[in-house]
Amino acid sequence: MATPDHWHAPIAIAAMRKGKHVLGQKPMAHSIAEARRMARIARETKVATSLTVNNPSSEATRTLSNWLADGAIGRVREVHNWSSRPYWPQGVERPKEEQQAPANLDWDMWVGPAPMRPYHKAYLPFVWRGWYDFGCGSFGDMGCYSFAGLFKILDLTPPTSVEACSGESYEETFPQASIVHLDFPEHSGRPSLRLSWYDGGLHPPRPAGISEQDEQLFRHRQEGVMYVGDKGILLGGFNGDNPSVYPPSPKYQAPPRQSGRGGRPAQGTQAGPPREGAIEHWIAACKGGPASLADFEIQAPVTEALLLGCLAQRLPGEKFLWDTTQMKITNNQKGNAFVDPPYRSGYDA
Repeated sequence: MATPDHWHAPIAIAAMRKGKHVLGQKPMAHSIAEARRMARIARETKVATSLTVNNPSSEATRTLSNWLADGAIGRVREVHNWSSRPYWPQGVERPKEEQQAPANLDWDMWVGPAPMRPYHKAYLPFVWRGWYDFGCGSFGDMGCYSFAGLFKILDLTPPTSVEACSGESYEETFPQASIVHLDFPEHSGRPSLRLSWYDGGLHPPRPAGISEQDEQLFRHRQEGVMYVGDKGILLGGFNGDNPSVYPPSPKYQAPPRQSGRGGRPAQGTQAGPPREGAIEHWIAACKGGPASLADFEIQAPVTEALLLGCLAQRLPGEKFLWDTTQMKITNNQKGNAFVDPPYRSGYDA
C-alpha cells in the first residue's frame, strides 16, 4: 500500500481478508481504531505484514540498545527527537476556489473514506500530507521511522498522556512547527519517561551536562535524537545513527559504519555488504519465516502513540489522558472524536 494515509487501512484490510500478504508504507493507519483493526485482522488471517521501516533491525538500534542496557547513561528519564520536516505545506487554509479535476483522476475514489471536498491541486500529489483528512503531518510521517526504533530500544508501551504546543493553529492542516510531549508508564523495570518531539525547525533545550561548545554541534543537527539519563546524555542522528555519549567514554564509541534515515547506510560511510531490512524480512515471512520486526501487530502500539500526538496537534494546549485498554481519552471528549472517525458512506473498511 503506497497511497495517501487515509487509504492505508481500507486497502490493507481488504487484502488481508482475501488472504494476501501486505507490505505498507508508513504510517500504518490514519486513526488509532484503524491500527487496532489492522493488527487484529493480521493476527486472525495469519498473513505476513510489514511497514517499510528498517529501524527496528538497524545497526543504530542495536548499538543504542546495547549501550543503554549496559548503563551508558543510567536510567533513561527523557527522550527528545527532532525533525527538519515539514517539506510540504502545513499551517494553511482550505483553498476558496474550485478547480476541475484532471480527466485521468477519479476524484471521488481518491477522496475515498475521507469527507468529500472539491478538487484542488493543493491536495495532490504529495502535498496531501499536511491535511488532517488525508495525512498525518510531519510527526505522523517521520515519527514512524524514529519511533519504531525507540519503541524497540526502550520497550515502550502506549503512552498514558499526550499534549502539544504550536504556533498558530489551523482548522484543516497540521501546524508549521510544534512540540509534542508523550508520557510513558514504567514497564519491565524501566522507569516512566517523557518522549518529546519537535518539528518545523524547533530543537530541545540544552540539557545539563552539555557544554556550550558541544551545544553548537547539537544545534548543528537539523534532525536528531537525545536520550537523557540520570548519569549522562546520549546524542545521535534522527534514528540514533553515529551516537555520542556525554560525558565522553572510550567504552562507548560508535562503529565506523552506522545507519542513516530509515536504517540505510549513512551518506559517506562504507556501505559494505547489504543488510536485510523490513522488505527482506517481509519476503521471508511470506515464505513461512519469522514475522518482520515491523509487522502490523508490533507497529500498532507505535502507530497509536504517533496518532495520539497527531490528535494533540489538532487541539494544542490541552492535555489528554489516554486509557489504551478502553481505547479512549478519559478527560476530554473533544479528542475522542478523532480516535475512530466515521468513513464516508460507501467506503467502510
